[in-house]
Amino acid sequence: MSLFVEVALPVPMRQTFSYRVPESYPSTPHIGVRVKVPFGRQQLIGLVTGITDTCSLAPKQIKSVLEFIDDKPLLPESLYKLTLWAARYYFCSQGQMLTQALPVALRKGLDAAPQKIQFWQLTEIGQNIAPEAVKRAPAQKKLLELLKSANLTQEDVISLDISKAALKALEDKGWVARHEKIAELNLDWRTTLEMDETPHKLNKEQAVAVATLNLQQGYHCTLLEGITGSGKTEVYLAVLEEILKQGKQALILVPEIGLTPQTINRFKRRFKVNVAILHSGLTDNQRLEAWRQARCGQAAIIIGTRSALFTPMAYPGIIILDEEHDSSFKQQEGVGYHARDLAVMRGHLESIPVILGTATPSLESLQNALSGRYHHLQLGERAGAAKKVRQGIIDIKNLPLKAGMSVPLLNEIRLHLDAGNQVLLFLNRRGFAPALLCHECGHLHECDRCDAFFTVHQSLGEICCHHCGNQYAIPKQCHKCGSTMLMGQGIGTEQLAEALQLEFPKHPVVRIDRDTTRLKGSLETHLTAIHKGEYKILVGTQMLAKGHHFPDVTLVGLLDVDGALFSADFRAPERFGQLYTQVAGRAGRASKPGTVLLQTHQSDNPILRDLLHRGYGEFARSQLKERQQALLPPAWHMVLVRAEAHLASDADNFLNAFAALLPQDKEFEVIGPMPAPLDKKAGKFRRQLLFQAKNRNRLQQEFERIHPLVEQLIEAKRCRWSLDRDPQDLL
Repeated sequence: MSLFVEVALPVPMRQTFSYRVPESYPSTPHIGVRVKVPFGRQQLIGLVTGITDTCSLAPKQIKSVLEFIDDKPLLPESLYKLTLWAARYYFCSQGQMLTQALPVALRKGLDAAPQKIQFWQLTEIGQNIAPEAVKRAPAQKKLLELLKSANLTQEDVISLDISKAALKALEDKGWVARHEKIAELNLDWRTTLEMDETPHKLNKEQAVAVATLNLQQGYHCTLLEGITGSGKTEVYLAVLEEILKQGKQALILVPEIGLTPQTINRFKRRFKVNVAILHSGLTDNQRLEAWRQARCGQAAIIIGTRSALFTPMAYPGIIILDEEHDSSFKQQEGVGYHARDLAVMRGHLESIPVILGTATPSLESLQNALSGRYHHLQLGERAGAAKKVRQGIIDIKNLPLKAGMSVPLLNEIRLHLDAGNQVLLFLNRRGFAPALLCHECGHLHECDRCDAFFTVHQSLGEICCHHCGNQYAIPKQCHKCGSTMLMGQGIGTEQLAEALQLEFPKHPVVRIDRDTTRLKGSLETHLTAIHKGEYKILVGTQMLAKGHHFPDVTLVGLLDVDGALFSADFRAPERFGQLYTQVAGRAGRASKPGTVLLQTHQSDNPILRDLLHRGYGEFARSQLKERQQALLPPAWHMVLVRAEAHLASDADNFLNAFAALLPQDKEFEVIGPMPAPLDKKAGKFRRQLLFQAKNRNRLQQEFERIHPLVEQLIEAKRCRWSLDRDPQDLL
């Protein structure tokens, strides 16, 4: 009797594909194993989603499975169910969603079983070498000292940020040798949990939060809303201690790679357990090894960014999402899933608690908390000796500006620097200047592929489009009139850092943005130098705003926030409120009092006044009421259809045909088609169609009804289109 398998493949078609099981295959395959199959002219790796003894295809059309890669299912049943639920919710194929849940190395067919572990050990010669012998090579000296106390594994090399060049140099000298051993499953942490530091004394609010969280059993989702500096991490650590003592694992998600080193160090300092790390800065093999350790239970704590959500745990105990409001948790390319929403669903499927922690909750989570769907815990006091920050607005109308800074701000900076403190200046615009202007004819140099201006990057000697990556050497002459009088228009972080270095020559300046942190490990190096006090003035974009703890920063200045107050996106006020509160939270985090100054031309703006006078908590609640009155998310549920084509008419025609298939009634609203706020990007015209419904189930049903019809539209073949469920960015 012939046997057939249904295989989900990483292709956009919302269907599975039938293949014959070769008669030579010794047993019945399992659902959830990887298979290699022929697909057109190529070979793809997919997952088995069904097994049957019948097939509707003609015998000539059926191809055989080339290889069964696994003996047992890769994912536990709960994660398998999660991916199938997510595929339906986000309107993508099962194959696309299932492959999202696997590390890249597994998608390429590597073995999921634990491999040999590499470690480095001092040789006999190395043990007798005094550290003074390498005093001119500080990285080698540090490495020798570390190896004298313990052997180092590959994981230690990553987490301790050890120089690979130094390691190789010591190997070449014969002082260090590399060894391999079979990975042994060590689950000692499940029976005896060792602590490396004594837990801090919790204040009353923290203690109540921890006690409440520890009392709850099974699945529950809690929004931990704590002002910046209120010690949310200390609450996580206290709850985690209880979970680890029960022999269960913890999954901790952070929004940015930049926050992982500080999070890892905080957890490693407290608990003497194996910590697995997963983020895009690691190699495919490093991520696979972390995935293996989590899956077999060797890693007690798993820390990672968005994609780490799908990491299997042998003993699931808790999921913690730090900075839950952050838009980085929503994937923008490919399958547009939101890690926060899937984390809550995973907690439900695995019957484990989920904690969403933030100082500035998203309106979606806040509504769920206020309606009673989530538990709601609040921390209103700053932890330890930290005092509430002093806030102020500098109205810069008619004031002379020096590189975007007013005289009152410069005077305040001087006062804080003279007192020996650090100053942080926030400007959410990298580069030297946001546009290149001709002084003679006024021509602004625009990207030839987008409706956007080139940003000037002086240090790189280029003009670059931040939307499509298009870049050229800085032109010598104006493209329009040929004049050589070209100048940067506006201020970027690069120009601001240069101006500050000239203004305060005795105080070193560090700039932290995507340009200065491109090299691996550069962000960690900068952050370590800031903590040591090597830099007194910090200039940066959003990278500096999130979760970092700078005890000596007593002044935070926000330079240009006016652009954030006016936007085509209905989420702009919420985003501005979160950004301002997060940046302001970097000031006065230790015993020193903090000050936050905000420069604006819009000092009477009601959003600004509301935020400063009442704080983010009350501001967010008033924004929630406005959204409910305007029938916008989270009150209503939204899907955004994007279409792009070389001819604008092709995108318009497709979206018009799409809109004609949708119902129009009191509980269903269709807006568009309309041009995207950035009408042209990378040479293609962009159009979008919004539709929203009062009822989430109704939205799902209507879309599942029309989806097959949309795929058959002739207009669909003339443009590239995509769907974004619960969109976070309308630009």
